[in-house]
Amino acid sequence: MKTLTKEIQASITPTMALDLLKEGNKRFINNLKVNRNLLQQANETSDGQHPFAVILSCIDSRTSVELVFDQGLGDVFSIRIAGNIINEDILGSMEFGCKIAGAKIIVVLGHTKCGAIKGACDYMEMGNLTALLNKIQPAVYAEKSVLENRNSSNDEFVEKVTAINIKRTVDAIMERSPILKEMIKTGAIGIVGANHDITTGRVSFYDETLILTSETFADEYQNPPLQLKAVDRHSPIALRI
Repeated sequence: MKTLTKEIQASITPTMALDLLKEGNKRFINNLKVNRNLLQQANETSDGQHPFAVILSCIDSRTSVELVFDQGLGDVFSIRIAGNIINEDILGSMEFGCKIAGAKIIVVLGHTKCGAIKGACDYMEMGNLTALLNKIQPAVYAEKSVLENRNSSNDEFVEKVTAINIKRTVDAIMERSPILKEMIKTGAIGIVGANHDITTGRVSFYDETLILTSETFADEYQNPPLQLKAVDRHSPIALRI
């Protein structure tokens, strides 16, 4: 497997980048992998890096994106934070990865049985974790179909909140980064939300979040995030994700 160079990166389109990830995940779930010389890749990327994707995922120990998508050193920018939420620093990192370093697609990757999602469903409060979970709770309130047992003991509820959280994060990236929004609008990069099943290893991509070319982008983005609010058990608190 060749180490990515600037020339190879430039030849990759957003559609090709998505296909590379899908093909890598197929290898992963079939317990296959491309033969790589990681020490050689480390040496060849020592003077520069040219990844083709930026992947925002959870810190969960079972969701390493390099393994899940069968990628090597220098292939992807991996951003990890509990609950795959965004903040100013993560948006800045994405802008660096795409605008400066040349990545061709952004993937927001959630996963099944996510502890951060469960904590948000249970309104967990603990130190600095409280503020992080508050950023996920808008997805909890947005889930309206489950009427009983709206907590972490209900697997159906947790997975529905997980999907909403992924899609809201995709929307929020569009809403909060004019740089990335413009790159997506012009077709320079793509964006998509996805969910990793930690039992099977399979990554499912959400087609309704997928934007790959300017033709799929309306003149004005028509799916902005809902008004983001986090509400504790006692009183509402306005909060940007």
